[in-house]
Amino acid sequence: MDSYREKLNKHKRIVVKVGTTSLTYDNGCMDFKKIDNLSWVLTDLRNRGKDVILVSSGAIAVGADRLGLKERPKDIVGKQAASAVGQAVLMQIYQKFFMEYNQKVAQILITKGIFDHEVKRRNAKNTMEELLKLGVIPIVNENDTVAIEELNEFSDNDTLSAYVAKLLKSDLLIILSDIDGMYRGDPNINSDAEIIHTVFGVNDEIYSLAGGSNSSLGTGGMVTKVKAAKFVNDNGIDMIIASGEKPTVVFDIIEGKNVGTLFTAN
Repeated sequence: MDSYREKLNKHKRIVVKVGTTSLTYDNGCMDFKKIDNLSWVLTDLRNRGKDVILVSSGAIAVGADRLGLKERPKDIVGKQAASAVGQAVLMQIYQKFFMEYNQKVAQILITKGIFDHEVKRRNAKNTMEELLKLGVIPIVNENDTVAIEELNEFSDNDTLSAYVAKLLKSDLLIILSDIDGMYRGDPNINSDAEIIHTVFGVNDEIYSLAGGSNSSLGTGGMVTKVKAAKFVNDNGIDMIIASGEKPTVVFDIIEGKNVGTLFTAN
């Protein structure tokens, strides 16, 4: 265990972002086992006395599945309609599983304009701070149904999670993705590609190593994650990219094990 990872256990406020691929099977249907495990893991962190905020993707994919669509909508109106259906379903699912562990959750829908507006930004912060004081886990997603720019305004929930982490002055951002870290090559092509366990400052070399998303279900790729890392690192927040295949990886991260890629705060 290196000294940079030893301190992760001391972090008090943690934002966990899960992508669509961490909540669904390859066919777009919900993976309830993963959601159950995620609910248990985050509840356990709360029971340890940590503040936990979940930034969750998946509304459009869940909505498309509920509507019986064969694939994720490509036009804005279709995405907004699927999101409207999917967001309600997604929260029902989260409520069900978190309730099994006696953990309260709340839905927070955000648009980029909230972060650009001082009063709205302060109100959003105050609401989430009060929820955390009450022992509630806020579940944050972008309000796709009213987004006026090309879906979505943040381009992806990696960026949204970085904004939320800064807004709440978090200590750590964990991004659970369809890849287990950042590599010096494409691990899907080169089985010998070396994983980068620690990044001490995002630079041009790190940007050049970033690639695209591995799944048609999600919207974020490694480039957006690296940009999110740069953003939070510059605001004194550590960030880790790890595989969302097994949500219990969060325990490994908190315990300082050498999993995923750690981007150290400046």
